[in-house]
Amino acid sequence: MFKPISLYIGLRYTRARRSNHFISFIALVSMIGLTLGVAVLITVLSVMNGFDRELKNRVLGMIPQATVSSTQILTNWPELAKKVEQHEHVKGVAPFTQLQGMLTAQGQVAGIMVTGIEPEYEKKVSIIQDHMIAGSIDSLKKGEFGIVLGKQMTDSLGLGLNDNITLVLPEATPSPAGVVPRFKRFKIVGIFSIGAEVDSMMGYIALNDASTLLRLPDGAQGVRLKLDDIFLAPEVADDIVKDLPSNFYASNWTFTHGNLFSAIQMEKAMVSLLLFLIVLVAAFNIVSSLVMVVTDKKSDIAILRTLGASPATITRIFMVQGTIIGVIGTVSGAILGIIFASSISNVIGWLNTTFGLNLFDAYFINYLPSYLRWQDVVVIVCLSLLLSFLATIYPAFRAAKTQPAEALRYE
Repeated sequence: MFKPISLYIGLRYTRARRSNHFISFIALVSMIGLTLGVAVLITVLSVMNGFDRELKNRVLGMIPQATVSSTQILTNWPELAKKVEQHEHVKGVAPFTQLQGMLTAQGQVAGIMVTGIEPEYEKKVSIIQDHMIAGSIDSLKKGEFGIVLGKQMTDSLGLGLNDNITLVLPEATPSPAGVVPRFKRFKIVGIFSIGAEVDSMMGYIALNDASTLLRLPDGAQGVRLKLDDIFLAPEVADDIVKDLPSNFYASNWTFTHGNLFSAIQMEKAMVSLLLFLIVLVAAFNIVSSLVMVVTDKKSDIAILRTLGASPATITRIFMVQGTIIGVIGTVSGAILGIIFASSISNVIGWLNTTFGLNLFDAYFINYLPSYLRWQDVVVIVCLSLLLSFLATIYPAFRAAKTQPAEALRYE
């Protein structure tokens, strides 16, 4: 089978045993460095992508992406919902009324943000229905005072479905015994599990029950929006409010979780840059190993030149040798990186559970997410191959400049 002479000799040099074992060691280190650099870069980027995705899909799937609220109770909120829904970027609208309070049960107390909702509308803007593990949000009906809580909250209070719990509001109520907080007993009609911090800080009741607790007319404080692009939330909310009376105001997710999202993006960029240095160092090792190979093979190069090999042929021989190191290291690293990225969530989760390490207490989710984006794999592999190829240019040109007479003088 025909083989170009430069490719044939380059492959022979790559496979051949060298008398100088140090050169072989440097080449091996270069290959291992590329493998580890590519594997770690793919794995870490997958974890950062996982945090990014979980923030968008889970946390921002529960909290409002954008809201339009009023300083007065909206008894005609369906009209506002219809008007807001006409915006091109709005995919769903639901009414809400929020109140803060404390839950008490079995002598334990926990703070909570309670949202009054209409289940039929809430399904259009929230992912809660997809994460119910007991009961349903459809059980929230006017006057029945049911409540839907997160699994972390119910577990911390030692409660389950159909158990009773007391909601304490900070507003004081005058009574013959003096001023006392307002209490209301609720029945747990649903439990959801998002796997994020919202499991322990959010609860849902019927919209009209929220109005009753606040002693307001039946209505809503505002409407929350689901958008086709969460990054348009500030512009969309402001655009909607400018056409409404002055008592309306807008809010969006960047007020509550914008800093967290920015931190994830910044951390992703900085970690990627630092890990890319590993690949860069491995590429420099390729330069070192090839320079030493050129020195070691000066007599071979001189013989090839005297037999008629052109400088371009000599250049390609050593470029082939360095490129092979880069290809093997990059492909091995890509395979390992894909395997690590696919299994790291289960491995870290097992370690966390088995040894009780509590690794995720400081994060907004209670597990290590990993999301492998093939675009990232392609970019990393291409950059690694490019660096490996560029690393061969200087040694290869140096080999091409070898003078046969000078190299063979002392042979």
